[in-house]
Amino acid sequence: MAVPPVMALLSRARHQGMQGVLWRCRALWPVPRGQQLLAVAFGSPSWEKVGGVSSVTSSSTALPAGPKGADAFPAKKRPEVVYEEEKGWDEENKEIPEEKLRLPSSAGAPKKRLSPIALRHKFANVQPPEKPLQTEEWNRLRESFQAPEMFEEVMFNSMIRYNSSIDVAKSLLTHVAKSNGDIGYNLLVKYLALCVQQGKTSEICDVYDILKMRFKTLESGAYNLIVRGLSNSDQWRKALTLLEEIKKAMIPSRTNYESCIKAACRHQEMTLACELYHEMLTKDLVPTLDILQTFFDYSRGMKDPELQKELFGILLYFRENQIYPHKTLMRSIKLWFESIPGENWRGHLTNITNSGQCPVCSHQLEDSELSEEEYNRLSERIIRDVIHGTDTFRKTSPQEFEAFQTFVENRLPFDIVIDGLNVSHIKPRKSQCENLFEAVNCLAKNNARLLVLGRKHMMVNSSNWKREIMKEMQNKADFFFAENISEDDAFLLYATLRSGKHCKFVTRDFLRDHKACLSDSLTRHLFRKWQRGHQIVLFPSVGGNPMKFLPAFSYDIVVQTTGDTWHIPYKDVYEEKYSYRVPRKWLCLHRKYRRV
Repeated sequence: MAVPPVMALLSRARHQGMQGVLWRCRALWPVPRGQQLLAVAFGSPSWEKVGGVSSVTSSSTALPAGPKGADAFPAKKRPEVVYEEEKGWDEENKEIPEEKLRLPSSAGAPKKRLSPIALRHKFANVQPPEKPLQTEEWNRLRESFQAPEMFEEVMFNSMIRYNSSIDVAKSLLTHVAKSNGDIGYNLLVKYLALCVQQGKTSEICDVYDILKMRFKTLESGAYNLIVRGLSNSDQWRKALTLLEEIKKAMIPSRTNYESCIKAACRHQEMTLACELYHEMLTKDLVPTLDILQTFFDYSRGMKDPELQKELFGILLYFRENQIYPHKTLMRSIKLWFESIPGENWRGHLTNITNSGQCPVCSHQLEDSELSEEEYNRLSERIIRDVIHGTDTFRKTSPQEFEAFQTFVENRLPFDIVIDGLNVSHIKPRKSQCENLFEAVNCLAKNNARLLVLGRKHMMVNSSNWKREIMKEMQNKADFFFAENISEDDAFLLYATLRSGKHCKFVTRDFLRDHKACLSDSLTRHLFRKWQRGHQIVLFPSVGGNPMKFLPAFSYDIVVQTTGDTWHIPYKDVYEEKYSYRVPRKWLCLHRKYRRV
């Protein structure tokens, strides 16, 4: 039987570049009818991060280009890779995770199909061949494989995991083309990931040309790989051109921008890098700590006032967004300051005293207290946007909150407001009532006026809420019992703010949702500052010792500068989970370094 021309071409794949094989084959490949192009789901730990940054794919599915640029298969719904935004900072990888992968079931998929994570574990030990195989050899491997329908995908995953030879991957593509008459989008992108991992620039360009011709739109995961691969090569300016092409179809990902920024920094194109940085900020893309460190690393020793202004701007970005650098980034910042020609900056890691005075330069850090004008502004906005906002009465009723307001106004002012239910869970091995009783006893010292926010179920005698203990607590503090389904954060904020600037509050909740309800960045900044200066942190004791309280900060825990000094807190200075260990580690930068 005569071998079809496409098969003859593909059989020579391992001896030729992909451009010479797949490009010529493309003209001979028929568009397979009814074929479903799968979105790419990367899962192996060793190849989720190519070049140090996570490779991700957006939920927009690659579309095959028909003769007139329309969808070739409009009747079929393509499975999509969906992502959930993940908050928080990834300390180990020095970046904010941009997206978290999850793969939903798709139309027509087998009901018992394993998830990507389960598959990764199930086939984690699959070893790819060490040399290219002929079609017959691949067929034998496939037939002996536990899940033949997944053989090619699993094998490509293993090739990436074990960094197999490109020739081995090409021989598998040849086998797929001979068997199916086509190579699917997902396998092409997996092959692309292997090329990027090995820095095969010409192959990256070839696969991109093929993908661009066969599909009118690529997923962001493919773009991420191509941009990263080009950015890490001597053809890095092609990545900039591709970035412009991406903008015509979608908003480029953070990974796209950061790959181009790193390339520009490596080639000392700092002005270009800064332009890309500002562009990504205008698109609401949050830069990772890793990319911000790149600016400081590649700017050392440069006497450039504009560049210096840009880097100072990054430090102010930390301040405005309450970002705390990790130790590696802190070292880069210190080295950059000390490398500025003729400015004699010196950096020193230090602990700030409880009074807020720096022991290195004797500078007094900013007070956490708000001015009268700031406090009134914050109170007005919280009551308007948070307490009386549309969200509050989904968690309580207008009647209940009105009763609470009357209760508070008749008893003002309080010194400390306590989230009773939150505090009652501090020690799992003790009853909730005993935990709250211990906290009230500690805080009632010095005749402080306490308000405890509770729930009505606390008034019912039970193993967790003993009536005699509750009565004893009510002799030491005022109690307001809300409905069991109510959430009391709004009650907590209202009572604390109405009591005046001196009043503190106790909860382990970080109040993120309420901060997000505030309408402008200035008010959110004031809220964070007020919160740091008024939130008392409760933590359990060790053994039989009484519980302890970490007092509110008397100074503001944000980047601070006077022009001749910079004080930058470490990332773990103010832990969002309120660990009982809250270090006061800072970097002090001063033009005239002196040890005290």
